[in-house]
Order: sequence, then C-alpha cells, then structure tokens
Amino acid sequence: MHIINDITGKIERAKSLSFGDIFNSSVETFKKVWLQGFVTYVLNVLLIAPLFIILYIPLIFFGILSPDSFGDDIDLNGVSVTAGILTGLLFLVLLFAASALSLGFKAAFYRIIREKDLGLNTSDNYFFFFKKQYLSKTIGLSLSMLGMVLLSYILCVLPLLYLIVPLYYMTIIYALNPDMSNAEIIQAGFKLGNKKWLLSFGLLFVSAILSGIVGFLMCIIGVYVTRQFVDLPCYHIYKEVVGLDEVFAIDNIETSQE
Repeated sequence: MHIINDITGKIERAKSLSFGDIFNSSVETFKKVWLQGFVTYVLNVLLIAPLFIILYIPLIFFGILSPDSFGDDIDLNGVSVTAGILTGLLFLVLLFAASALSLGFKAAFYRIIREKDLGLNTSDNYFFFFKKQYLSKTIGLSLSMLGMVLLSYILCVLPLLYLIVPLYYMTIIYALNPDMSNAEIIQAGFKLGNKKWLLSFGLLFVSAILSGIVGFLMCIIGVYVTRQFVDLPCYHIYKEVVGLDEVFAIDNIETSQE
C-alpha cells in the first residue's frame, strides 16, 4: 500500500514536462538499447507466431468437414458448428497466451532499460516476468489489459485511443514495481495516463511515424529495429514523474542473473 500511495502522490504533484526534452531523452536511450529492443521483438515473433499457426489446424479441419466437401446425402452441419465453436474457443485461448507473452517481454524490456539507466552491471533477462514468482501476475494483468482492449472494441473502438496511454503505463509500472498488486498497477496506470495523456499520446504518435519512416529508409527491414523506439517516451515520462527505484533494482541484480 505504501508503494501505490507514493506513486500516486508523485503523479498528483507532477510538474509540466517538455515534449522536446522527453523526445530527445528517448532518442539517447534508443541508442543504448536498440539491440535489446530488437531481441525483444524477435522473441515475441518466435514465440507468439507459432500460437496462431496452431489456429490453422482446426480451420483446416473445419474446411475438410464442411458439407461442400462431401455429397449432398451427408449431413455434417452439426460437426461444422461444433468445429466452429472449438475454433473460436481455441482462438481466445491463443489470444490470451499471446497477450501474456507480449506483456512479459515488454515489461522485461523496460526493466532492462531501467538497469541501463542506472548503470547496473546485469545480464539482459528477457524472461524475468515468466519466473514462478511473477508468472501468475503476468497472466492476470495481461488478461485484465486484454479485457479492456476487447471492451473498447465493443464500444466502437474509439475508447481505445484513450486506453492506449494508460496501457503503456500499466506495463511500465509493472516492469519497475513488480511487487505491486495488479489492482494497484491498473489504478496507477490510469492515474498517470490521465495526468499526462495529451503529452504521452502526442509523443507516441510522433514516435510511431518517425520510427516507421526511419525504418523504411533502412531498407524496410529497419522497421523491426526502430519499432521499439515507440516504447521509450512513456518510460521517460514515468521516470520524470515517479523516478526510478534504485534500491529495488540493486536488490534484484542476483534475481536477474539467475
């Protein structure tokens, strides 16, 4: 409870921040962590893509068992409906798994950035948030965040424009304060998102456009290197508003290197 009170207090007292200063700080940080960002993206692709390849198995099954594949005297409508329901359920399960993997890797990326910022001599642990003590929290928080996204789609997508900013801060707060409860992380994410929404959204928008342009100029494949730049402005806003917990970082060096 002390942590959430400390964070919300700092958010309430947050000073005005300069768009240019945050952007320039993000550029400098990107120069130091672009490789870690690229590795994070590759791990995401390698582990998440196979999940959706699995989805093709029931789709093929569904196609083979469709009534058009057999004679008119065979009624497979019941089987087709069942296969469709199973496919839908499998898609939701895979979507949940992909959401948890994405959250875990992005949180690990932010944690690596914090260690670089503090000059800590630690190895880059991309699987930190999949360890036993954090796995259930990673899954629970990812399900909560995915539920918010799905609800925003149901509400005609527009709420997602607002939700993008708090979601970024929820990930950052989890990455840098993993001992907070999921409810506290969500609360702090919305509070910081509301406080700095316009600045954050503007930086995300500009960063996304510039990272895409620069990546395209780097023979297109450079997009996979520059895409993680979009994650950095919100990190620097959090850093300026809340600060970095150096004590927690040092206490977890050994955990990171296990």
